[in-house]
Amino acid sequence: MSPITIACLDLAGTTVRDDGTVLAAFRAAAGELGLAEGTPGCQRALDIVHTTMGMAKIEVFRRITGDESAAARANGAFEAHYAAAVRAGRIAPVDGAEQAIATLRAAGIKVCLLTGFAPATRDAVLAALGWQELADLVLSPADAGRGRPFPDLPLTALLRLGGGAVSELAVVGDTPSDVESGLRAGAGLVAGVLTGSSDRAQLVAAGAPLVLESVAALPAHLGLADGSSAG
Repeated sequence: MSPITIACLDLAGTTVRDDGTVLAAFRAAAGELGLAEGTPGCQRALDIVHTTMGMAKIEVFRRITGDESAAARANGAFEAHYAAAVRAGRIAPVDGAEQAIATLRAAGIKVCLLTGFAPATRDAVLAALGWQELADLVLSPADAGRGRPFPDLPLTALLRLGGGAVSELAVVGDTPSDVESGLRAGAGLVAGVLTGSSDRAQLVAAGAPLVLESVAALPAHLGLADGSSAG
């Protein structure tokens, strides 16, 4: 039997295909800040975006602007653009993600979906995919205190889902901030996946003890089902 009792899985890039929608929303937000495409200011903003993927979106904009009012305005533009992409049907599950979650839950492992999106955007994503009942819990930074790379999200999931020791917790995501959050929470299993914005070298550099091709391989790694192998 798997020693894991709670699995925290990221949304965009891990269980939901990104396909450039997140980056497009960031570009739209940069425009709201007056950072025209191709300018040094826009490039600096996008560099920050790339290095902070997985963090709470408002925190990313705070780093870009250094101003709370401007960050809030940019965050609003980001959320609106991404919500429009959701309504237009430009999101889809990562292949095998739904089955992986179903397999985990059937084995008695509770599943929490984590995201850096605001709750309204998160809920729109879940509604568009028909995932409202897919997981046991969904959390955004607003629900936990701080977003990634802090450990608040997985630790909040552990508390709310009635988990025991942190060694029973699994954290899986596609960015270095996902990995750092899991490590800082003391999770028993921390894994990066290659379906999102980071490659194997970036995940390993962030300290990932395990890299999987996809979240679909997680049940097999836990001895629950067949799947692709770990890296």
